[in-house]
Amino acid sequence: MLSCRTPEDVLKVVQEQEVAFVQFWFTDVLGQLKSFAVTPEELPLAFSEGMGFDGSSVEGFARIEESDMVAVPDPTTFQLLPWRPQERPAGRLFCDILNPDGSPYDGDPR
Repeated sequence: MLSCRTPEDVLKVVQEQEVAFVQFWFTDVLGQLKSFAVTPEELPLAFSEGMGFDGSSVEGFARIEESDMVAVPDPTTFQLLPWRPQERPAGRLFCDILNPDGSPYDGDPR
């Protein structure tokens, strides 16, 4: 079982394990799991600024005219996905969802 506390811990594991990609997980307002993937090269920026995504494509998140959302990964939730191969595995991180101005999104259950 991995035990990451900081973004640096995650980046070290990702490099050592040669992780192919990391899924960013969050839930919509109905509790359904949603995700998108980032490359290991995108992780440092994701930890410092978050990763933008289209919130209008997620049930109950945002209307099309106000669709920009930001997913900020929580490094303490990093795990390798057990159903992926040992060689070039994939990881996952749960994310907090923010508005583009950096304020917490009211519909984020975390």
